[in-house]
Amino acid sequence: MTSKGRAVLALGGGVLVTAAVAGVPLALRDRLPDPLATHWNGAGTPNGHLSFTTALWAGLALWGVAWIVLTVLALRGPALATRLGRASWTGFLFGWAVLAVGMQGTTVAANLDVADWRQAGLPVWQVVAVSLAALAVGVLAGFLGRGAPDPHRDPAALPTVRLRAGRRAVWVSRASNGWLLGLSLASLAGALVCAVLAVTGVLEGSALTLLGALALATLVGLATCSTRVRVDENGLRVGFGLFGGLARRTPIDRIESAWVETRSPTEVGGWGVRGVPGAGRVTFMLRGGECLVIRRVTGGEFAVSVDDAGNGAALLNAYVAEAAH
Repeated sequence: MTSKGRAVLALGGGVLVTAAVAGVPLALRDRLPDPLATHWNGAGTPNGHLSFTTALWAGLALWGVAWIVLTVLALRGPALATRLGRASWTGFLFGWAVLAVGMQGTTVAANLDVADWRQAGLPVWQVVAVSLAALAVGVLAGFLGRGAPDPHRDPAALPTVRLRAGRRAVWVSRASNGWLLGLSLASLAGALVCAVLAVTGVLEGSALTLLGALALATLVGLATCSTRVRVDENGLRVGFGLFGGLARRTPIDRIESAWVETRSPTEVGGWGVRGVPGAGRVTFMLRGGECLVIRRVTGGEFAVSVDDAGNGAALLNAYVAEAAH
């Protein structure tokens, strides 16, 4: 499917979803209380409400923002130029549509023909069913909409360098996400404050839960805010975190080729580790821009955001050629 075809699909499908999200509650307005129950606890008992008008606009916003973004991406060819980009776009379009319609539908069904919003119970299984249905549809749509495999690179166009006989070369570079590092440090500061307040007795009970959440956020953030990439005769090593202790290694005999691509978070589905089942591509995206990409001999691809990726790819190709002889 071409970018124009996807834009038509997004526009046409979006109109239908919008009509369902807005049309169903409007058609049944006389049978719904005002305000509506819009939030439930784990037992299915309502504990939050919104006016009919506010609830209607909230449902439209939940779908509408995603719809606009997906339509813009469909009109921009580069975002869907890769198999991973197409799979992510199609999966999110269909999965989010099911989620938006399902959430609106369960909310309307719970409030239908009740005299007061406090009587609008919502069984938990319905929420679980809608979430699982959205996930299943999204994964299936992404798999079916991923399109043809990305074309192989022309070996003659791959970057390379000449290695001197008996000499070994090493390339090391890194990339980082300043925003993620800043958020991690902010979480660390919050955790320290909570710890002090808990020790002094100012906070109790809930402080421990908040402290645990902030500590976990700090650890995850510091472990993924930067990468340190190394290329040598043994292959590719990608270390994660400030000190690069946690690493992913790809031996040289498992690499077919390497090259540089300019990728953006919208192309791969966001920041962090991104990949779609069946697409055969995994990307560790820290920031948009240059990525070092390797193709494994088994056919899969791995890409990582890193500065000076061209020299790293050239050295990898030189070692791959040397190992082949």
